[in-house]
Amino acid sequence: MSGLLALLDDVAAIAKVAAASVDDVIGQASKAGVKAAGAVIDDAAVTPKYVHGFSADRELPIVWKIARGSIFNKLVILLPAAMVLTVFAPWMIPPLLMLGGAYLCFEGAEKVAHWLGPKHETHAEADASGPVDDPAHLEEEKVKGAIKTDFILSAEIMTIALAALPESGLAFKAAALAVVAVGITVLVYGSVALIVKADDVGLHMAGEGQSSVVRSMGRAIVRGMPGFMRALTIVGTAAMLWVGGSIIVHGLAEMGWLGPEHLIEGWAEAVAHGVAVAEGFVKWAVKAVVDGILGLAVGLALIPVVTRVIAPVAQAVGLGGAKGGH
Repeated sequence: MSGLLALLDDVAAIAKVAAASVDDVIGQASKAGVKAAGAVIDDAAVTPKYVHGFSADRELPIVWKIARGSIFNKLVILLPAAMVLTVFAPWMIPPLLMLGGAYLCFEGAEKVAHWLGPKHETHAEADASGPVDDPAHLEEEKVKGAIKTDFILSAEIMTIALAALPESGLAFKAAALAVVAVGITVLVYGSVALIVKADDVGLHMAGEGQSSVVRSMGRAIVRGMPGFMRALTIVGTAAMLWVGGSIIVHGLAEMGWLGPEHLIEGWAEAVAHGVAVAEGFVKWAVKAVVDGILGLAVGLALIPVVTRVIAPVAQAVGLGGAKGGH
C-alpha cells in the first residue's frame, strides 16, 4: 500500500511539473505572439480581399481553405525550418529577423505613400469582380494567392516569435512556436470570418430583427463596416511601422551596434521623467513613435529598391504576385 501511495505521489509530482511546463510554454508563446502584432494585424486586414466578389455561401469555405494552408505553412514548413536554424545556424536569426522587419517597414510605407501621394501603379492582381468563366478555378487561384501571401506573413510571425523566446531547450521552443502558430492562425482567420460575414449578419438583423433595436443595430453594423475596415488598415499600418522599426533597432543591437537602441531608450526615459505621469506608458509610447518614424523612413527608402529591382526579378523567376497591393 505504501508503495502505491508513493507511486501516486510521484505521478502527482510529475503532473505538477508537466502543468507548470505547459503554463510556461503558453506564457512564453503569448509574449512572443504579442511581438508579432504588426504582421498579425496586417494578415487580418489583407485576407478579406480574397473573398471579395464571391457569393456569400463561398466566403467561409474560402477562409477555411486559407486557414488550413496557413497552419500547413507554419507547422509543416516554418516550424521545422526554425528548429533547424536554432540548432545549426542561430547566427542567421537576427539577420532574418531584420529582413522581416524591413519587409514590414516596406509594406507600411507603401500604404502611407499610396494614401498621401498621387495614384501610382499597384501590383497587378486578378479581380474576382471581373468576368468569370470558371468560378471554381478562380476560387482556387485566389486561395493559392492568399496562401502564398500568408507564407510571407507567417514567416515574419514565426521569426519574430522565435527571437522573442528566452533561451531554453529545443522541445520548449518547438512547443511554444506551435502554440503561437495555432493561436495566431485561429485569431487571424476567426477574425477574418467574423469580418467577411458581418455585412450579412447586419443585413439579416436589419431585415429580420424582431425589434426596432435589433434592426437599428443591424443597420449600424452595415454602415459601420467600411469605416471599421479603414480603421483596421490604419492600425495595421501603424503597427507594421512600429514593429518593423523596433525589430531593426533591436537587430542592430544584437549584431553589435547598440547606439540607436540606447539613443531611443534615452529619449524615452527623458520624456517619461519630464512628464512624471504614467511614466511606463509614456516611455513605451515615445519609443513606439520613434520606432515607427524610423520604420517609415526605412520603408520609404526601400520602395524604389523593391519596385524597380526586386519585384521585376521576382516576376521574371515566377515569384511575382505573392502579395498584391492593398
